[in-house]
Amino acid sequence: MTQQPVPAAHTGVKICGLTEGAGFDACVEHGADWVGFVFFDRSPRCVTPAQARSLSGRHAGGPVRVGLFVHPDDETLARVLDGVSLDVLQIYASFERASDVSSRFGVPVWLSQPVSARPDLPSACPAGVERLLIEPKPPAGATRPGGNAQQLDWSLMQGWKPSFPWMLAGGLNPENVGQAVTITGAPAVDVSSGVESAPGLKSPEAIARFIRNARSVTFSA
Repeated sequence: MTQQPVPAAHTGVKICGLTEGAGFDACVEHGADWVGFVFFDRSPRCVTPAQARSLSGRHAGGPVRVGLFVHPDDETLARVLDGVSLDVLQIYASFERASDVSSRFGVPVWLSQPVSARPDLPSACPAGVERLLIEPKPPAGATRPGGNAQQLDWSLMQGWKPSFPWMLAGGLNPENVGQAVTITGAPAVDVSSGVESAPGLKSPEAIARFIRNARSVTFSA
């Protein structure tokens, strides 16, 4: 039997695309590591800085606050950061742009890395980027680069052991997240539509199950 990679002792969990209080409260209650606010107007989960600030203000501590942006210009980033305090900027952009954003704004940057085959897996993380998000390339005709509930072929990641922090995204839900972590050894996972009862509306019960199942993976010697 092929030995599976061993994930971190605590599989990190990010719940993305929060738009309402019940979902945010469930993330706090069940111990999500990160919560994500989407600042991309083509997404059904898009929020304004004021809405994100209101949600974040429901709990002073708790999960790290992440803002998601798609090819943002400096003006957009500055406007959002002026309206809500964010701990991380998660962006879709080039390696060069990601490094530039990190140096300009002094906020940790995560960069999306869409893949469809083994050769697409990155061998290094760009300077200034704290973490890479490994997710499927969007389908033809998609209006969004992510959040399409598309599942990656996890088997292409078997034996891939990067030296930098990364996170698995794409098509995850409470039923399959344990298998995904088992196969890929992902140290952290990101979910949005997989814990929703409707686009943009999170299910507290699904959030609880997702977090529990993501952290329940065990490995035999």
